[in-house]
Amino acid sequence: MSSINELKRPVTEEFASFQKVFRDSVKSKVPLLDVIMRYILKAKGKQMRPLVVIYSAKLFGEVNDSTYRAATLVELMHTATLVHDDVVDDSSQRRGRFSINALWRNKIAVLVGDYLLSRGLLVALEHKEYKMLDIVSRAVKEMSEGELLQIEKARKLDIEEDIYYEIIRKKTASLLASCFAVGAANSATDAEIEKMRQIGEFAGMAFQIKDDLFDFVKGNSTGKPSGIDIKEKKMTLPLIYSLNQVSGSEKRKMIQVVKHYNTDPKKVDWLMEKVSASGGIQYATEKMLEFKNKSIDLLHGFPENQASKALEQLIEFTIERKK
Repeated sequence: MSSINELKRPVTEEFASFQKVFRDSVKSKVPLLDVIMRYILKAKGKQMRPLVVIYSAKLFGEVNDSTYRAATLVELMHTATLVHDDVVDDSSQRRGRFSINALWRNKIAVLVGDYLLSRGLLVALEHKEYKMLDIVSRAVKEMSEGELLQIEKARKLDIEEDIYYEIIRKKTASLLASCFAVGAANSATDAEIEKMRQIGEFAGMAFQIKDDLFDFVKGNSTGKPSGIDIKEKKMTLPLIYSLNQVSGSEKRKMIQVVKHYNTDPKKVDWLMEKVSASGGIQYATEKMLEFKNKSIDLLHGFPENQASKALEQLIEFTIERKK
């Protein structure tokens, strides 16, 4: 499997052009805001999403200024949602560094997230990129709906598998789907854009299930402790499957751990072992591969070239990654 850095090499110039547009888009004359923006720029992660946008554009033609704006819009929206997520989750860390809310408090973090969202809207509107704005705005709407649906269902712990898929389709897959679609939007037909969106949606589903599986791996390298989803009462696919496999009394006991004993290390360990023993991890792994294969099968409907090969490797990365 190629690393993200290896996949960046063939598009080094294009990626550098995107980064300049992104950096310019977050500059502010407000000193506090400029300090925070520079802190955010230093903490950027793998930036897989802008890379998807660039290769999706290359699949249908040339990468141009519109592509860099599309990649910037996606990254601004993604960064805004992460800043807001840290406030919602009361999280003090992001990618091994202090989160914005930990350093500057919730009020400033919420306003920073709002600023990033507005900058994304303006990047598109200033250049009349309405199709681009439509694609990404719909994704952000779905992300909010997905988060709220998850919160609503977590209260009752009554999530069935179909509801779980609806949550992750909206919460996680919608943004990756928009990356595949918005990259193609400048040169592709509406049918091709929709097909690219579906490719990204399936890849995003696989990506989220991989995240679920990290929670059940002891000593993983994700930077998030094993069992954190249980502590946060999140119903993940391995757990949902397991609850449907065990006896009624075991199911009640498992739900009690999630509801009332989710900070008890011994009880959480018992629950994680029960999930593994009842086939939850194996089932989730199979479903993850299913979504990944659906994504790649659709991608194979396009001509094979450097861009399609890179996109296939990026899809593979969603499930092979170590964190």
